[in-house]
Amino acid sequence: MITKKLLEVMEKEGVVSIVSWAENDAHVVNTWNSYLVLTGENRILIPAYAMRKTEKNTIKNPRVKVTLGSKEVMGHRSMGTGFLLTGEAKFLSEGSEFDMMKAKFSFLTRVLEISVASVTQTL
Repeated sequence: MITKKLLEVMEKEGVVSIVSWAENDAHVVNTWNSYLVLTGENRILIPAYAMRKTEKNTIKNPRVKVTLGSKEVMGHRSMGTGFLLTGEAKFLSEGSEFDMMKAKFSFLTRVLEISVASVTQTL
């Protein structure tokens, strides 16, 4: 599901948007492509420092939408491409993956884990 083109985008710096929602209230937070850590075939780990509203939303509704892109990767017709990912999210505050992420990103207080269900190239 994670395509070669998406991996190429993840290797370039760019903004990532994460949308969560609960009780008819959508919330958006941002992070960087370079903070995404792919584990397994369809799981992405993201260091979380704040993201408190996102965490509250995912307790009630684990579904999230994530967008990311890079102007440095060839798209369908020209330079620049983006992706929409959908999946389910949860926050980790302990365990081996938390420890691995804490070693990479000392600022984190939790780790956002996203199990990717779908990937769509948007550009």
